[in-house]
Amino acid sequence: MTEKFYSWLSPKLEAGPFHQKGGCGIIARQPIAKGEVLVMWGGRIITSSELDFSVPDFSKRVLQVDEDLFLFNPLVNDPADCFNHSCDPNAGMNGPTSLIAMGDIAVGEEITFDYAMCDGSAYDEFDCNCEMPRCRHHVSGADWKIPDLQERYAGYFSPYLHRRIAASVLHL
Repeated sequence: MTEKFYSWLSPKLEAGPFHQKGGCGIIARQPIAKGEVLVMWGGRIITSSELDFSVPDFSKRVLQVDEDLFLFNPLVNDPADCFNHSCDPNAGMNGPTSLIAMGDIAVGEEITFDYAMCDGSAYDEFDCNCEMPRCRHHVSGADWKIPDLQERYAGYFSPYLHRRIAASVLHL
């Protein structure tokens, strides 16, 4: 039996070429309301010891979903893997494998999220060129610790990062 791994991408969105940002991006083709589900990523759960950085488009196909657990999409060129990072995003996590709109999104607007909302380890760090006024210029697995981000993204972090943030507040 062949395993199938499917993601769901809202029919209001379209993946397409976005050459200035890694090759692809996601654009709103219809108006999107705050709170609307944008994607439910599919794949196979793996541990950090199974991460293979040589896999083509590695950073597009892996999402940290819990402590030492990652969602790996074995499908190459899945349109749902085209969400780009922004330091001033319009989408946020809604559970470990889904994104929702953080506000109303207009037709033609690129859908982005801040990888600090899901990444809590150093597996996918990079220099950022999002060119937003709030750009951090470097994205790391420790960015979830930044107080400004915790405040701006309250309610939009992956559940395991919510637990980390709550634990860190208890230890202050």
